[in-house]
Amino acid sequence: MSELFHIVSDGSLDLPVATTKEKDITVVPFYVSFDDEHYYRENVDLDIRDFYQQMVDKKGVYPKSSMPSTQDYVDAFLPWVEKKEPIICICITAKFSGSMQSAMTAKEIVLEDHPDAMITIIDCTFNTVCQGLYVLEAVKMRDAGMSYEATINRLHEIKATGRIFFTVGDMEYLKHGGRIGAVAAVAGSVLGIRPIIKLEKGEIFPAGIGRGRKRTFDKSLELLIEYLEKNQYAPEDVSICIGYGYDPEEAKECQKVALEVLHSKGFPFDDVPLYQIGATIGVHTGPYPLGFGIVEKAMK
Repeated sequence: MSELFHIVSDGSLDLPVATTKEKDITVVPFYVSFDDEHYYRENVDLDIRDFYQQMVDKKGVYPKSSMPSTQDYVDAFLPWVEKKEPIICICITAKFSGSMQSAMTAKEIVLEDHPDAMITIIDCTFNTVCQGLYVLEAVKMRDAGMSYEATINRLHEIKATGRIFFTVGDMEYLKHGGRIGAVAAVAGSVLGIRPIIKLEKGEIFPAGIGRGRKRTFDKSLELLIEYLEKNQYAPEDVSICIGYGYDPEEAKECQKVALEVLHSKGFPFDDVPLYQIGATIGVHTGPYPLGFGIVEKAMK
């Protein structure tokens, strides 16, 4: 494994713990609370499966998330700074969270005692599984021996290609979390109507509506295919995945459908990996988010 630099990301990246350990990624977790008193570090004090189980069991209780503190980032940076290893820190879109600001403040604190430290903070302009794909692209460049500066430049080049197309189980959590915005105007509160939502350049936009779970998933898949076609992407050009919440069996069925449809449309992907959407985003979507993340590959 290359030791050119180290990669840090906040917990919004929603990669499995086993993957972040295997890929040597330092994750700075978000916090989540069900009672405004006790806050738990995601994937440290509270397993994601347990988080979703509580949401399902305690319907009408709306958990909250809290960003990593400045000290959390200082603690994440210092071991690598003391080893003289440069750091690339990739954060959730600044339009959704102050996590990046915590990282920036931590950088300034670290530089007071270590003025030669090399720490680059990147606002990836998206979140959740798309952020995870983006971080994995950084890992591939690091492990291929690409230089620190070249990796940073390439990450800035590809981040504008990141998209998320997804749906939710109902509107309640989006409404309660204040994330509903323009989506509410489209979907309203009509019985059985669910929104299809697009995340692009750090913001969510309404991308349609559908009646029923299958219909909204199918429309999310249509948006993915339209994006592939518009940009003339082939499977070797992009990384894609499915993000899901509480129900892994539903995700597996959707994975099967997605691969079949993608192949029929001339996009013979070998796989569309499944990643569980974490608590950072789950507090806003409820227990049943489902959709796609996509970002252009850094190396082809």
